[in-house]
Amino acid sequence: MVHLENPAKVRLEKNELAIGILLRQARTVDIAKIMRTCGYDYLFIDMEHNAMTLADAVQISITALDTGIAPIVRVPTMDLNLATKLLDNGALGIIFPHVETAYEAREIVDKLKYPPAGHRSIDLHMPQFDFVRHDAGEAAKVLNAETLIVATVESQKGVENASAIAEVNGIDVVFVGGNDLMIDFGLPDQPGHEKIIAAYERVFKACQQTGTWAGMGGVYDRELMDRYINAGARMLLAGNDLRMMMSAATDQATFLRGCLKA
Repeated sequence: MVHLENPAKVRLEKNELAIGILLRQARTVDIAKIMRTCGYDYLFIDMEHNAMTLADAVQISITALDTGIAPIVRVPTMDLNLATKLLDNGALGIIFPHVETAYEAREIVDKLKYPPAGHRSIDLHMPQFDFVRHDAGEAAKVLNAETLIVATVESQKGVENASAIAEVNGIDVVFVGGNDLMIDFGLPDQPGHEKIIAAYERVFKACQQTGTWAGMGGVYDRELMDRYINAGARMLLAGNDLRMMMSAATDQATFLRGCLKA
């Protein structure tokens, strides 16, 4: 019997929030246990913007598997070869940035899913199964079911095509990337602008109509986050390790400076 469970997908299937933390600074495997203890469901392991190596991502992913937190990796735009290598070595999901068309979404699914859904090549000794060799057909079926494929929409073109992207069989989540979206709209750092709010909600509506989960990042104003969650967002990015570390460290330093009375 082949068994594998994706903790983030378990949350989504229950219509609960799957909450993740983006790893920008962390390079050691203990981050998986730390973030699981903090209450997160998945690690957003970033290989698009930071200097994390493939080896770093794989080691963190393997530790996450045994910790009960899903390792989900963001790769550079349409880097399908890197994506399949990560999946072969422990990742339980891939986040693709800058997806703008249904054609791109179909190409992603074709390369990341095993037959009959796609044409991915199979490795029969994988960390997801503790390197135990299982029947190839059974293993492929389980991995197809438990691997999250996330298409990130972060441009006006992507928003316009959100319904078509969400309709692609095999795309599990359409995720709104807020920072790049705002820049593409010519509205950097304006998450509360009516055009940005309308774009988020248009994507969420497309997901609801197609039965696809909606996700979001790049917006950390709590009032807006609450609004988007109640508009349908379910896969959430709570922030990144650098932002949270600097916020807590700055707050503590400010407090201590104020303790010394003149």
